[in-house]
Amino acid sequence: MSLICTGTIGIDTVHTPHGSRERVLGGSCTYFAAAASFYGPVRIVAAAGGDLPPEFLGTLRGFRGVDTTGLEVRKASKTFAWGGRYHDNMNSRDTLFTELGVLEEAPPPIPAAYADSEFVFLANTHPGVQLGMLEALPRRRLTVADTMDLWINIARADLDRLLSRVDGLVLNYDEAELLTGRANTVAAARHILTLGPKFVVVKKGEHGCLLAHREGLAALPAYPSENVVDPTGAGDTFAGGMMGSLAAAMGDVSLPSLRRALAHGTVVASFNIESFSLERLARLTRPELDARYAEYVGMVRV
Repeated sequence: MSLICTGTIGIDTVHTPHGSRERVLGGSCTYFAAAASFYGPVRIVAAAGGDLPPEFLGTLRGFRGVDTTGLEVRKASKTFAWGGRYHDNMNSRDTLFTELGVLEEAPPPIPAAYADSEFVFLANTHPGVQLGMLEALPRRRLTVADTMDLWINIARADLDRLLSRVDGLVLNYDEAELLTGRANTVAAARHILTLGPKFVVVKKGEHGCLLAHREGLAALPAYPSENVVDPTGAGDTFAGGMMGSLAAAMGDVSLPSLRRALAHGTVVASFNIESFSLERLARLTRPELDARYAEYVGMVRV
């Protein structure tokens, strides 16, 4: 399998009811790669600035199978940085600051050694940039993209072109409503299928996720976690587990295969939220992951 993720490396400052962390490792590529590495090798394409602490690279490379060849460190630039404060219910947060840094510059190139990548995840960024990444990956067999409300509002034409060329889309329920004008999540997801993707995954936070597929629908609950410390990166971790599972299944996107992939994504994300940054994923063992997956499957089986 050759799984690749294009996205961001970031420096996060996070405040939650359970504590705070200043300038810790974050970013979509970071969380995705850590999660996907439990299922097989994963390549990342991202840019960081010269201010990225060397130990952050050590943390990322500490996950077996994470290939950082595509991580471009620009010594004269600043790394993307974000700060946020979560409310008591942990379902909503306030952004305290966003420093785009290298994200205001040209995107990093995809290394020639990555051109044979078959399984592609385009983490959230401008859809024009996502389209450009596709051109450098001619051997792709499965392509899934993430997006957000900003691009729906300001780059809809590029987003529509992207949707016509990807196999799957991952987005939040409010973004699905914004994209389609349909308040009902099922109706919104089914409408997105008419725009090109073979399947759509609508994330609903603590309420799980909805899968709309040309073969039918599926809905999975979130894992019932008692220890929610920091939700940052949960969506990217979910995507990493999902794509890692799909790549291990050689790109099988049948409804049963996707249901299993969503279960894997749900379980990996349930570990991520138990601590700040990558702290919990760095301690996670495969037996722990397998045991919780078996528990989760037992809970959702009827």
